[in-house]
Order: sequence, then C-alpha cells, then structure tokens
Amino acid sequence: MTLAAGVALGGFVGVLATAIPAQAATQGPCDIYASGGTPCVAAHSTTRALYAAYNGNLYQVRRSSDNTTLNIGVTSAGGYANAAAQDSFCSGTSCVITEIYDQSGHGNNLTDAPAGGAAGGPDALANATAAPTTLNGHEAYGVYIAAGDGYRDDSTSGIATGDNAESEYAVLDGTHYNSGCCFDYGNAETDAHDDGNGTMEAIYFGTEKAWGYGAGNGPWIMADMENGLYSGVNAGYNSNDPTTNYRYTTAMIEGGANQWAILGGNAQSGGLATDYSGARPNVSGYNPMHKQGAIILGIGGDNSKSSAGTFYEGVMTTGYASSATEASVQANIVAAGYGSGGTSTGGSAGELHAVGAGKCLEDPNSTTTSGTQVDINTCSGGANQTWTRNSSNELTATVSGSTFCLDANGKGTTAGTKVIIYACNGQTNQQWTVNSNGTITGVQSGLCLDVTGASTANGALVELWTCNGGSNQQWTLS
Repeated sequence: MTLAAGVALGGFVGVLATAIPAQAATQGPCDIYASGGTPCVAAHSTTRALYAAYNGNLYQVRRSSDNTTLNIGVTSAGGYANAAAQDSFCSGTSCVITEIYDQSGHGNNLTDAPAGGAAGGPDALANATAAPTTLNGHEAYGVYIAAGDGYRDDSTSGIATGDNAESEYAVLDGTHYNSGCCFDYGNAETDAHDDGNGTMEAIYFGTEKAWGYGAGNGPWIMADMENGLYSGVNAGYNSNDPTTNYRYTTAMIEGGANQWAILGGNAQSGGLATDYSGARPNVSGYNPMHKQGAIILGIGGDNSKSSAGTFYEGVMTTGYASSATEASVQANIVAAGYGSGGTSTGGSAGELHAVGAGKCLEDPNSTTTSGTQVDINTCSGGANQTWTRNSSNELTATVSGSTFCLDANGKGTTAGTKVIIYACNGQTNQQWTVNSNGTITGVQSGLCLDVTGASTANGALVELWTCNGGSNQQWTLS
C-alpha cells in the first residue's frame, strides 16, 4: 500500500531455556493446507515448525558485538524454536533478525527490505529479543516490527500471480499496532513500487483509515490490494469488519477470481469469524487482479514503512482454502498454545533492556544515593544494571551491598514523574506491573516506564509517561 506519510513482552523475561521437553507436532498448518488441496508455497515462523516433519532452520540472528550470525532451528522435528540457542548467542550484546526462512521448500526467505518507491531504505531489522512469547510452555521470540523495519523477497517461487487464487494467514500481536502504512504480510509487487490497483494481496493489521476501516476504533484486519486497504467490497466503512485486538490474533485473507474474504479470530481459543466474503472491489484494476508474487512483512508494497506490529507465524498457499481447512488451521494454531505455560512471568534477575534504544536500565555510576534518577546506558552486565522482580512486584538492584527499589519519585502520578532508586519501603509507587504487550506500568499511577524523548543516547533519563505504544516504552529482562 502507498502512503507517503505516515509489543510484545510475553511476561518479564529474557526468554530463558525451560526444562519442558519439546514434542513434535503430529500435524502442522501446512500439512493441513496440503491435505485440503491448497499447499503452502511460503511458510514463515520464528516460533515453531509449520510442518510436522520440518527439522530445519526457522530464522537467523546477527549480534552487534562482532557481526557474526547464527541460525536458530527447532528443538526437534515439528517442534518449537530453540530460543535457548539465541539467548546464549546474544548474551551480553544485542541481536537483530537478519533472515526468516521459508519452511515450504520454495526458498522464499525474507531478508532486509531494499529501498522502494516510498522514501527511505534499505529497511532496519527487527530486534531479536523484543517480542518474547511462549508456546505450551516453550520460550520463543516473535518478530517485533518498529517503524522503519521491514522484510521482503522479490524473487519468489510458487507464489500466486495475476488473478490466481491464494490463501494467507498470520498470527500477530493484537495489542501492537499503529496507524502508519502499512503493517502487511503477503503478496506484493516485485519491484518495490506502487504498480497500480490489484498488484498486491496482503494481510493488513492496524488502524489506518485513509482507504477503508471497520467497526469500532480498530485495529482491523483488512486486505492491502494496492491503492486501497479494503475491509469489504468497496473503500470506506464495513460495519461487519470488527475491531480485532486479541493478544494473539489470527488474521486471514483469501483471494480468487472476483472473490475474496477476511477471516479473524483469537489465536488462543475458539474459531474464526468471517468479516467479509464476496466480490472484489468495484473499482477498475481489482477484477481481474494483477498480483506480482513478491512477499513482504511489516511494510507496504512500495516499501512504505511507518507501521508497527509483531508477527509470530504466517503462510501463503496456492489455491483458495475451504472453510473446513481454515477451521482446522485455526484449531492447530490454538493448540500451539501461544502465551501459555512456561516461566515468562518468573522473577528472574538480569539486565532490563530498553527495546527501542538497545541499551540497559541502570543506576547511574552505581550510586547509593536514594533519589537518583535512573537512565539507560550501554549494557555492561554490571550490578547497577542487574534488576530483580520479586514477589512483591518490586524491581530491585543491589549495588555495593545496598538494595534499592525502582521508585516513582514523590509518589507522582503525572506524566514526566522521575523514576528513581530509593530505599525499599513496600509502598505502591515502588510496585510495577509487567504487561504482556511489553510495557511496565506503575501500580500506583498506571503510567508507563518510558525513556524520555525516545532517546537512544547513553545517559537518557527514564520517567513515567502516558502509555502510547512507542518502542521507548518496551522492555525485556535477560
């Protein structure tokens, strides 16, 4: 989609290895699609295998300390991502996701998106630790797309072109989104330019209303068909396309000859709702379609990249999947157990990473003076950057034998309140809620722990601020 202008913390973790043994799936989503006569031609996931027999790599990470890379595979055939390998490799430094491998055998791997018709490029790469999650107790990481991040493959194999039929699904974080253009996954132009109506067919998720929108305030699942985000038969409002913001959201788009559909549901329970099923938009260029067969993630077809969102898994098929097939795929996603079990809410100790800055929360200069405002700095592993969440919901650091609590200065409840170290006293301004969307909020104030001005500089101060979904309010502990 073209537009010139324009979170997920699965608990409080650095995604530690668990003692839960991996169990191979008896059937994956792509096995189900194949049985239904609509086989996968692209299958991407950083969390699990999408075929019961898949035993290859899921994705690749690169660490900043020496720019070396590591492929992250599964713990067993048909199993979950080997998050422990990533944790070990990225320990003491930061990592980005450099490639997301296609499990279908077609070689449709997603890499850094190049410059396109929209301003800017090549795109930035996703922080590899910004979207920790669990699947049936197994730790894994999603792909956290901040504005400016994006992935693409313009030289694909097997992807639908022209007016040929396809089906697409993605499992997304329904609480991480914005109104920027365009958080997409699916079929796009092969030249990274806006090539006109009908040259795309991708899942869109967010609150952009310039072309189409649904009921409520959003976010909505819509189809990006280029020069239009469609929630129904025409641009504009479709009251049957609901706000869909489950923590783990299943989003589906199906497209064939003058027929397409939107389906959505809770990726943790229940079935799918059909938000639209009918004819193509009644505008020149969409019937027949002119799909080109590239694959994008987190961006629009012309590399518009002001969007945000989190992706866990998704596929593209050849052929228009039946409702029975899609129902079986949804049941498989639910059975994968996103967000269930594991130690993702545990009270472990480690560095508290500011996702947007790639720095660590610290007690500046290891001071033992209560009232000192905390800041962010290059991660060093020092005691002044080691934080523990205890059973009282306090965040504590022990420096030179003294233990301090993270504290909202003066029991402040207004945006801009300084966050300081202070002697622990059991009061609510020293208690913190760790949220599944990656934020940390003060129990007393309800405000978010925030890096002032979204700065990425060493010494940037930390305060309380109204929660706004920004990457400067995203945190992980490792």
